[in-house]
Amino acid sequence: MNEYINIGKVVATFGVAGEVILLHSLGKKLALKTGEAIFIEQVKGSYVPYFIKSSKAKTVEESYLYLEGIATKEQAHRLISKQAWLLDADFRKLAGKDSPISLLGYNLYNEEIFIGRIEEVIEQPHQVLLQINYKGNEALIPLHEETLDKIDRKKGEVYVTLPDGLLEIYE
Repeated sequence: MNEYINIGKVVATFGVAGEVILLHSLGKKLALKTGEAIFIEQVKGSYVPYFIKSSKAKTVEESYLYLEGIATKEQAHRLISKQAWLLDADFRKLAGKDSPISLLGYNLYNEEIFIGRIEEVIEQPHQVLLQINYKGNEALIPLHEETLDKIDRKKGEVYVTLPDGLLEIYE
């Protein structure tokens, strides 16, 4: 089964020929290659592939996309506010290595003790939260310069030192 990674959403149309603007969190200017697929979530849990006709980066967070099968502004308008996904393998190639979202799937350690696999990265204005499953419960772990010890990208591991008592609230 394919694993999909949420990278953002379609936020607007551009022009009259069906171009859309993708707001993404990959952490770098992104121009997808012609023929690559991006998956749009039409209904919760249903990922429809759209193949890229052309793409250009606008900013670090926005890209313009022409998608196969979308040729008018009206067709493109139906994609606004829909979540955009990539297959895990494609995501790993495209995510900026310094972007927080690149930590998805890494193992998280607190003072050298494994506490869970990073299932989601939530970026907020002043901090990043890592969602893990800790002892059967969803736990949100803050990641900032005071808690982060190191990131081992080769092994896919993140080491933190958490404040006393933080993990106990999730037990």
